Amino acid sequence: MRQIVPLADTTIYDMERRGEFPRRFNLTARCVVWDLAEVEAWLDARRQASDSAQLKRAPSPDVRQRKHRPVKATPVS
Repeated sequence: MRQIVPLADTTIYDMERRGEFPRRFNLTARCVVWDLAEVEAWLDARRQASDSAQLKRAPSPDVRQRKHRPVKATPVS
């Protein structure tokens, strides 16, 4: 699943807790798994939402406000 969904573990767990990601289930007492069909359906839904611009995207950071290695303003011609 980690190869299919390149998100951090904490991100996946937080999304799962909020109901935004398929729920995992216990395969054994010490092993949890996700249903591949549910994860693939989630990916398809995310792709469709992205294609139709329904997903909120994080704003780009203002690199001029960096404390380390600030980007110099380009002179206006």
